[in-house]
Amino acid sequence: MLKGFYPLFVHFYSAEMKVIMKKSFRVKIFSLVVFLLSIQVLGQQPNYTILISLDGFRWDYSARGLTPNLDLIKSNGVHALTLRPCFPSKTFPNHYSIVTGLYPENHGIIANDFTNRYTNKRYTLWDTIAKNDPMWYKGEAIWETAKRQGVITASYFWPGSELTADYRRPDYSKKFIYTTPYDERINGMLEWLQLPYEKRPKLVMLYFDATDTSGHNYGPNSNEVNQSIAMEDSLIGKIFSGLRNLNLLDSTNIIVLSDHGMTELSPDRVINIDDVFSGFQFKTSDKGPLMFIYSDESEKNSIYKKLKESEKNYRVYWKKDIPEYLHYKDNPDVAEIVLIADLGYSLFNNKDVEKYSKHFPLGNHGYDPLDIDMHGIFYAIGPDFKKGFTSGTLDNVDIYPLLAKILRIFPNNNIDGKLERIEYLLK
Repeated sequence: MLKGFYPLFVHFYSAEMKVIMKKSFRVKIFSLVVFLLSIQVLGQQPNYTILISLDGFRWDYSARGLTPNLDLIKSNGVHALTLRPCFPSKTFPNHYSIVTGLYPENHGIIANDFTNRYTNKRYTLWDTIAKNDPMWYKGEAIWETAKRQGVITASYFWPGSELTADYRRPDYSKKFIYTTPYDERINGMLEWLQLPYEKRPKLVMLYFDATDTSGHNYGPNSNEVNQSIAMEDSLIGKIFSGLRNLNLLDSTNIIVLSDHGMTELSPDRVINIDDVFSGFQFKTSDKGPLMFIYSDESEKNSIYKKLKESEKNYRVYWKKDIPEYLHYKDNPDVAEIVLIADLGYSLFNNKDVEKYSKHFPLGNHGYDPLDIDMHGIFYAIGPDFKKGFTSGTLDNVDIYPLLAKILRIFPNNNIDGKLERIEYLLK
């Protein structure tokens, strides 16, 4: 019986093994092809990419008939209806979110002015030493990711690009000088693109502040803002011309975005916290749309209760109760009591009220990202982008993985941004 069974078993076993080996061979061949293709793609030299920030350029400014160059990008590249900022919708927190793919609670720059609750060290934009201290900046900026993988980058004033640690800066960067003419910034960028090929940056970042400055001073619906809109759009035209003269236009991606929008203010919409807190001992940091309250442990419950009773045109939160969608409560430097003003209202103390009594700002940002006045713009054109394509609202934390994809580098995995939410803009 066994003698008859053994040849039959060998026959079927051999036939089955042949099928398995064929399948295994096909899997190996497929894996090898995928591997070789990935090497080929990653080994290709990326196109140049210029990332341009128009600070405070609200999502609907381009509808005023003043932006022929943005209109050109919209027709021949990609355009998002809006670009949603992170909370707080402030300049440094959002510029750093754009280049790290992290929410402010994770990259550390949670406001313009805050204090480390354990060391009592203070971060403020008005202190150059603190502003450029690497200890405050968590995560990994795109220029750090690129540098680790041999891709050269450059920055002309991008917030967060001047840290005192060499390895945390782009290969080329400029020290921020507010009065530097815009044409000088463009010419500096074009000079970098004329360096010998092996020294030339593949990613260059540019920063312009005109719409933000005029928006603060005169309000988003002012003639001064309209002048800034038209002027910044003309800068994009100069960049096109400069690249054309260098024969680099066809090999360059141009991304134009903004960190946040702008809304109108009025001195009639001021909440003076000192008036609310008569008789209490406390300190505050930051102002306007967001304010942190610091108090003694013995008084914090009474202070919170008083704020809650007076809650009108602002929201008061224990840190642990800050809404999840703001992605804000999981940072150790966020104060235990947080105030968030309603759109267009300003949280001030007596010192702030006195400071702005002579010239009250007529525009501001920093409010809840659900308020569409806080949304910015996203336009892109170039060899890596689709043509004539419009998307819905994008999240600015997704730009970091998009840049990594364009630069053909591996992104840091520990990010909040998701490539799958934005890569459909690419060809």
